[in-house]
Parts: sequence; C-alpha cells; structure tokens
Amino acid sequence: MKVSRIAAASALAGATVLVLSGPAFAHVSVSAEGTAAKGGYATVNFKVPNERDNASTTKLEVSFPTDHPLASVMPEPVPGWTAKVTTSKLSTPVELHGEKISEAVSKVTWTASGKGIEPGFFQKFPLSIGQLPEDTDELVFKALQTYSNKEVVRWIEVQEDGAEEPDNPAPVLALSAATESHHGGSSSTEETEAAASAEPAANTTTTAAEPTDSSDTTARVMAVVGIVVGVAGVAFGVLAGRRRTTV
Repeated sequence: MKVSRIAAASALAGATVLVLSGPAFAHVSVSAEGTAAKGGYATVNFKVPNERDNASTTKLEVSFPTDHPLASVMPEPVPGWTAKVTTSKLSTPVELHGEKISEAVSKVTWTASGKGIEPGFFQKFPLSIGQLPEDTDELVFKALQTYSNKEVVRWIEVQEDGAEEPDNPAPVLALSAATESHHGGSSSTEETEAAASAEPAANTTTTAAEPTDSSDTTARVMAVVGIVVGVAGVAFGVLAGRRRTTV
C-alpha cells in the first residue's frame, strides 16, 4: 500500500514538474544557422511552437529593433505561409557602417494561407538579415503570436540581468565577434596571392618551351638535307655506272 502511494505521489510530482516547465521551453525563439557575426550577414530562424490544444497558430509578427536597425531583410518562402516585410522611417537617422540610414525594416509578418501550425507542431520561419551591428552583443526582437481562436500571445518581455526568465520573453539573437571572412577580406587576399604566384610559373613554362621548338626545327631541316644528299649520291652513282658501260 505504502509503495503504491509513493509511486502515485512521484508520478504526480513528475507531471507537475513537466506542466510547470513546459511553457519555459515553448516560447517563440530565434537562432542563427551557423554564426551571426557582428558586421556580417546571417540566416536566422524564428521557431514558433503551438502551445494550444484547441487552436492553430495562424499569424506571426516580428518587430525589429530600432536602436540597431537592419537595412536588409529577406524572408525564405515557407509553404502554406505568406510573408510581408514592412519598412519605416527612423525618427532619428543613424550611421551604419559609414552610411546614414533613414529607413529600415520595422516588421516582418507571416500569415497562414492554410491550417497554420496545428496543436503538437512547430514551424521555423527563416530570414536573411544584415548587416549586423558591431556595437552590441545581441538583438532583441518582439513577437506576436496569433491563434485561430483570435487569441494573441505577446512575446515582448525583455530579460533583465540577474532576474528570472519572464513568462513571455522576447526572442534574442546572440551576436558573435566579427571576423575577416564576413567582410570578404581574407578570400580576396588569398586569390590575389594565388594569382601572383601563378604568373611566374606560367612564364617559366613558356620560356622553357622555346629551345625545344628550335631544336625540333633544326633536326627536321638536317634530316631533309640528309635525304636530299643521299638521293643526289644515288643518282650520281647510277650515271657514273652508265658512262663506264658505254665506254
């Protein structure tokens, strides 16, 4: 009897832990494919799980940070969804990589053209974004998730340092340190060095081929001369034999 009660209590406790921890892992999040280096471009995925048992997710709206604006945002087609990129004028133009930016992407909206994200499923929404800022370690995106029953979940709460994770945290993209490869510098240098080292080799090959061609020509001329001389000698011998016979 005691064993059964203990087992039942343990099962109930385990189920309670799962229920309480579930929402913490089921929020809208963003992550990069590979790395998102400062100053470069990156492909990121917004992962949207469906948290409801009786409704589907039919819309996702992602707001972009205005303090670190992104001039280039390109969505990848997602079957069953339409994407709309919204740009807005910045209240105060900012300098981004040496250029003044007065307009930037403010929001991307995905709308389901079919059933959307049904209960028990999740969906990824890829974006190509850039250039990434160099003066911050992360980008905060605020998202709105709309269900088929008109419920809207606002993933907009910013994580405070040292505080517990909020109930509806905003998606955060961590940025890595800038690298030369993201600017194309190292690749161009390697190509230039390869081309420079290849030129002397090509010249050496051409120069070495010239004596070989001259030798071949000389040999051919000498062979022709030898044949002519031989024929002349045979003809002379035949004529000489005839003269002796006549005498």
